[in-house]
Amino acid sequence: MNQLPEYVEGVPNVSGNEAAVEQALAIGAGKALFKDRGGVDFGTIRAATAIALHQHQPLIPAGGDDLGTAAIISNLQYMMEHPDIGDNHNAETFAWCYKRMGEFIPQLVGEGKSPRVMLEYSGTLLHGLRHMGRDDVVDALKTITCNSDYAWTTEWLGMPWGHAVAPSTPVQDYRLHVRAWQHHFAAIFGWEALERVRGFSPSEMALPNHPDVAYEFVKTLKDCGYQWVLVQEHTVEQPENGWHPQRPHLPHRLVCTNSRGETASIIAIVKTQGSDTKLVAQMQPWYEAQGLNRLELAGKSVPPLVTQIADGENGGVMMNEFPDKFLEAVRQSSGSEVPLMNASEYLEHLFAMGVKESDLPELQPLFHHQIWDRMTPGDGPERLKKVIEALKQSDHSFHMEGGSWTNDLSWVRGYDNVLGPMEAVSALFNEKVLVPGVSTGEHRYRNALFHLMSSQTSCYRYWGQGLWTDYGRELCRRATEILTKDFK
Repeated sequence: MNQLPEYVEGVPNVSGNEAAVEQALAIGAGKALFKDRGGVDFGTIRAATAIALHQHQPLIPAGGDDLGTAAIISNLQYMMEHPDIGDNHNAETFAWCYKRMGEFIPQLVGEGKSPRVMLEYSGTLLHGLRHMGRDDVVDALKTITCNSDYAWTTEWLGMPWGHAVAPSTPVQDYRLHVRAWQHHFAAIFGWEALERVRGFSPSEMALPNHPDVAYEFVKTLKDCGYQWVLVQEHTVEQPENGWHPQRPHLPHRLVCTNSRGETASIIAIVKTQGSDTKLVAQMQPWYEAQGLNRLELAGKSVPPLVTQIADGENGGVMMNEFPDKFLEAVRQSSGSEVPLMNASEYLEHLFAMGVKESDLPELQPLFHHQIWDRMTPGDGPERLKKVIEALKQSDHSFHMEGGSWTNDLSWVRGYDNVLGPMEAVSALFNEKVLVPGVSTGEHRYRNALFHLMSSQTSCYRYWGQGLWTDYGRELCRRATEILTKDFK
């Protein structure tokens, strides 16, 4: 397949090559991509550790003084241009955080060590880096992604292009985000790199727990070629008793059944503990793994995998302490009985032992145990709606707004002035673009999609009321204008 252009008529290449994307992922699914390169003796190690770095910057209408006409730029660019505001003086350090794994990995491999890292970069960040001329960052990432000397160490995780949160993003739009990220990633790093993308990391670790939305979420991931998804342990439960996973260091199956009785499932890698960035910054998961021993799974002895993800740039500990701690942990773990591994590498070894996906214990989203105690899958959405309302009345801790890394943050309540415009522009995109079947290769489709996805970034809710909600509404206004003018 020919290399995709990274930009088409000035817009990131986020659509138009869906068949080629599916073909690349299908090719990758049939290959052993990781286990033969890493030098891990899976039969003798006691435990393993997987760490992931989440990297994101939103796009904001801030390239000028007038909100209505300002250019859409990366928040990182705005930080660099306004170093006197808040913590914007950290902007150059942030940029180095986005780049530095491209320096650490070659250094460690050159020492004969065996580093591992999983990377998750939003489409808005990747575009923003290009747009502001930081090709040095992208080139460093290309080194560890495309150079066969290093590619075995680095696993990329897919994500929604615009850092949209699954519980409150319309399901048809979320699917567009997932496919758009795959397009954009292939255009930057190439088809062979896309073949290796098997895991998915939901933004903010937000897992939908409404049964119908959760089913669509898993179905989207499977339809888009993903093998596994990262879940936070407090957003899932064991179906037999509603408890949180009792053996979180083993892979599970996330099984989601909707009100019509349809079921979709995907492998779940459980991220343990909360959202503290210091956990990864100080390589705590590796120290935790050193205290573990092999476990029984499907009649076989397997090493547990301690998995953790954190923002790769936020906080003084991540900015300043992570480099030395990562280098130290890699040097000590290489060749040891508690090595670093990436999740897809771990799964390849596990299945090579004869463990099957069907052997993995089941999980379901939070509160499904209570729902299915009161209705039967297949009773339909109206019955589900009544059950949910009854549970809300009887149990104030019950909610259908999804779970995230904090589990006390709602992605819905208190943001009507943002969600209203978001829902309106989503409906307009559906009416003007999806229903008529406009070609995904047209510039007007790609441009409208770019603006729609940029407006659905979680930051426009997470950062509360004020300027950030103004940014979100303005991006919705621009998307609406494009849809109104270009799709008559």
